[in-house]
Amino acid sequence: MSGISIYEFDALLAATSTGSLSEGSHIIPDTVYAWLEQQCLRASNDSKPAWLRLTQRRGHRAVQVTSFVGVIRAPDGYQIEVLPKVGKVIGAGASKARQLLIEMLCCLQEFRHLQTDTANLAAARMPLLEVFIAEFLRTIGHIVKQGLRSSYATQQGNLFALRGKLMMASHLRQNLCRADRFFTEHDEFSINRPENRLLHTALQRILQLTASQTHQQLARELRFVFAEVPVSADPNMDFQRVRLERGMGYYEEALAWSKLILEQQSPMTGRGGNHAPSLLFPMEAVFEAFVSKHIAKQLARPLHLKTQARSHHMVRHQEQNWFCLKPDLLIKDAKKDVLVLDTKWKLLDGLKANGTNKYGLAQGDFYQLQAYGQSYLNGSGDVVLIYPRTGAFDRPLPVFEFPKPGGLRLWVLPFCLKSRQLLVPSDAPFKTVFKDSFERVT
Repeated sequence: MSGISIYEFDALLAATSTGSLSEGSHIIPDTVYAWLEQQCLRASNDSKPAWLRLTQRRGHRAVQVTSFVGVIRAPDGYQIEVLPKVGKVIGAGASKARQLLIEMLCCLQEFRHLQTDTANLAAARMPLLEVFIAEFLRTIGHIVKQGLRSSYATQQGNLFALRGKLMMASHLRQNLCRADRFFTEHDEFSINRPENRLLHTALQRILQLTASQTHQQLARELRFVFAEVPVSADPNMDFQRVRLERGMGYYEEALAWSKLILEQQSPMTGRGGNHAPSLLFPMEAVFEAFVSKHIAKQLARPLHLKTQARSHHMVRHQEQNWFCLKPDLLIKDAKKDVLVLDTKWKLLDGLKANGTNKYGLAQGDFYQLQAYGQSYLNGSGDVVLIYPRTGAFDRPLPVFEFPKPGGLRLWVLPFCLKSRQLLVPSDAPFKTVFKDSFERVT
């Protein structure tokens, strides 16, 4: 099973394309390219953000991935690993970019069970999908060591011996002429329970997904332990039946991985059809989760962080609130809102302040933050835009002031992905919001 590693916004061309490739362009098999073109057309009719779009490179048709990272898997098994673009900008390489993505994914609720140390070690040697598979197999191995949990399940059957309760109506209907049979209902202590069926089904699915011989062998060895457990006929129904009783906490991580594997769950799931699931994650959401987790740890007491606040609307119309204002992050104390912050997964250039570039900032983001400031801070105070720190944007930009005297100030600050800290100017009025551990710049 072959594949390729690329970065956000890279372009993919068919193998039949001729001529030299531009930077950020890659050649893939013709069949995979044709499948991706079909996904572009389907995505254009979808209400969700497009993870792929049609474009051109030097006169050739191409498809371009957008700001989604993860794994795209074609029907023939060809895998396209999409890594964060910041890895290319800082020259970190695919291995470091993959490790960075794993650390950021740990901040998402769906991936809270990722063990960063082992996953980062694996990321240096294998693609992202194989890292996920390795983590799943690790959790299954832990369950096998602890032992599969059994439970009593009610069974009905036409047996040669009386066992449990005789079901008279069914017994007479089926055994009127057979004195050697008893139709009974009885409880049986068995490992055939929803949790084990789901794990067995996920193991079977892993054998179809993995290209690693090591993972293939380990998955087969683990499946042997589940030999007496049937695969799930209806995984969705079995997930609803899951009951983690006392002493079954060691099942939690493996079941979470099983849900991802069997339902291809992620913040944005690219379902390509033809049994070709893809795990894709919007970097805006991943970056927001990463920033919020680390900022929450470094706030001065008694301040606290609220994500996706919904307490204000833009307008009222006929006694109804319209257009909810939802800043990514809101720092509050017991009595009032203190600071509004919004994260943007975009690479700025701190030296390009003139002309049409304006550091790479978007006017719409300023409108958005002004609306947040008017509603949450009553038009006076500070609002913050947070972007990833790079070599071209390694210091806060000079403050932006909205025209109204004594009104809002907007700060554009870099967040260091390595140190997990926000760079706060020493002259910022809100610097006391953060503990001394925060990085401040003069």
